[in-house]
Amino acid sequence: MDWDQNDMRSRFCHALSDMYKSEVPLYRDLIDVVWEADGKAIQDNQTNGSPKLINPDDVLPLRHRVERHGAIRLGTAHELATIRRMFAVMGMYPVGYYDLSLAGFPMHATAFRPKTQEALDKNPFRVFTTVLRMELLTEKTRALAQKALEQRIIFTPRLMGLLDIAESQGYLTPEQCTDFITNGLETFRWHSKATVTHDEYHQLKAEHPLIADIVSFPSSHINHLTPRTIDIDFVQQLMLDHGMPAKERIEGPPKRTCPILLRQTSFKALEETVYFRDLSGSYVKGSHTARFGEVEQRGYALTREGRQLYDQILDRVNVDSVKMGLNGSDYDKLLEDHFKEFPDSLSKLHDLKLAYFSYRLTSLGEQLAHEVMLKGEVSIQDLLAKGILSYEPLTYEDFLPLSAGGIFNSNLGSISLSKDLIRSADPDLDGFQRFLGTYVADEFHLYAEMQQVSLELCRQTLGLRSIFV
Repeated sequence: MDWDQNDMRSRFCHALSDMYKSEVPLYRDLIDVVWEADGKAIQDNQTNGSPKLINPDDVLPLRHRVERHGAIRLGTAHELATIRRMFAVMGMYPVGYYDLSLAGFPMHATAFRPKTQEALDKNPFRVFTTVLRMELLTEKTRALAQKALEQRIIFTPRLMGLLDIAESQGYLTPEQCTDFITNGLETFRWHSKATVTHDEYHQLKAEHPLIADIVSFPSSHINHLTPRTIDIDFVQQLMLDHGMPAKERIEGPPKRTCPILLRQTSFKALEETVYFRDLSGSYVKGSHTARFGEVEQRGYALTREGRQLYDQILDRVNVDSVKMGLNGSDYDKLLEDHFKEFPDSLSKLHDLKLAYFSYRLTSLGEQLAHEVMLKGEVSIQDLLAKGILSYEPLTYEDFLPLSAGGIFNSNLGSISLSKDLIRSADPDLDGFQRFLGTYVADEFHLYAEMQQVSLELCRQTLGLRSIFV
């Protein structure tokens, strides 16, 4: 009996969400805020004028309501290779390489997620997964980090056994699937007892707070989960209205008629009690801040040309903001002004090939397909002009490293001593893939493939020899 990877992913996602709600009660409150914001946003778009708050669960697609992403931080090649095996059981694969040294972090990352449109439609859960770059640490800190990481095991023996079974037999029984989820959660569970002394923790933290978070604990605890919203600006305001410790600004592109890529905000990480070992082996009380709740609003996936334009505009914004000493709302105004250069209509995004789209037959197209009236080769533009095809934008399924950096920085509260060393580093995709044990898929290729698959289905249904650009 084969297991259903989409079902496994959904079950694990829900179990992880329940665990995180119990560990971080403010995250449960955040889910309620997002529900309220989405309900009011839908209500504002209705024309019946009903004063009753609409339940977004009754209106939004299931794909939206189940969507979450999470993030974990790993320390070693073995941890990264094993987490790859674990996510593969749930139909999640490494997509995209993220060089976080650009944001001043001694880490690089990938996103484990479904790769096909069908799997994404079933459940698009994804986990942004970083691993420590030891070569970017100073010698003393590197020795301490390696010693601490060598002594921990973040996967249960039962989970390791189930991975072997899944890979050798090609399936798990229903009982084994349940065991897999139960044991898999242990890798992400929070532990309040550190594996380092208080002095060692402060040495790690002084070099970079994220090093301390990665190295000091017996698991790769989930550091945030993220619900998706249809109106992140409204969520930001509601977070403030509810007294949540919201970060000061929304990361990512400005608010637009046609949303692109990803916008994110969060409540700031809370200070949590942690117990550190002393030289006698006893535990002393301390604290640590790492875990928070994030919210995302996902827009359209951009092509390479679209992403290049986005990056060029953002670079100019950041250069100008530094020159003028702008931040907060002044930075957001500058961002909005510069991004007027980026086309903000669906037709322009399509015709200029700045975003990826999914094509489908209109009712006229369906009629023509049944009547077998089309033959030969036809252009996309001709089919669109005649009302035979329509299109809708593909959702962006990936991440923005500088936006993630903005979220992380809002939670750190101190400056890295090794910032210059980190920011002068080059990306290391080859090293990351050696740790991973496989290649990282190119996200642009996956979007282009989904776009082409949709066009091919239209071609076959219409009986055409080809549809050309």
